[in-house]
Amino acid sequence: MKSYKIHLIRHGAIEDTLSGAYIGTTDVPLSDEGKRQLKLLDHNMDYPYASVVFTSPLKRCKETCKLIYSHLEPVVIEQLIECNFGEWEGKTADELSDSEEFKKWLAGDNEVKPPKGESNADFTRRICLMFESIVNGLIKTGTTDCAIVTHGGIIMTLLAVYGLPQAKPFDWACDNGYGYSMRITPMLWQRDKVAEVYNLIPNEKEKDED
Repeated sequence: MKSYKIHLIRHGAIEDTLSGAYIGTTDVPLSDEGKRQLKLLDHNMDYPYASVVFTSPLKRCKETCKLIYSHLEPVVIEQLIECNFGEWEGKTADELSDSEEFKKWLAGDNEVKPPKGESNADFTRRICLMFESIVNGLIKTGTTDCAIVTHGGIIMTLLAVYGLPQAKPFDWACDNGYGYSMRITPMLWQRDKVAEVYNLIPNEKEKDED
């Protein structure tokens, strides 16, 4: 039976990550160092083949697409955007430490919503609907491989919900420019809505045989 491969890739590094600030929907570009690291990864390792690339609308993801899938025009999906941290955007945990709502949110209360932002429950609901729509589209069109260039929070959440082996979100954390490959088997997907996580990406380049 035909299977479908989905490669989830986290965007390259941005300047703001160095300060530990919550950067969700703030549209910052890749840093110069982030671009350099991606170019090195692309040169020294292999990103998986994809016939279509989906991306978050934010600059850091679209710029990542151009560096590692330069031959493809990415399909921008608004729902692939990172969590909206509202008034917590750009602030660090230390700066928010006096907020009772932040303490509840940090403790895992899925219904707590940052002021003018998005709760974890709303975030999870949004990205799961988006992911299932992509999977169903692949199956409907017979497209057997795609890449999704998005944000760390989205990758961790999607793998925690759909990935096999089962693991908690932070167990799926990955560095900038890295990610995971998933295999969708239609029968398993239709029955249980799960997918096999079978590889870390990018891969080591295969050495030429003498």
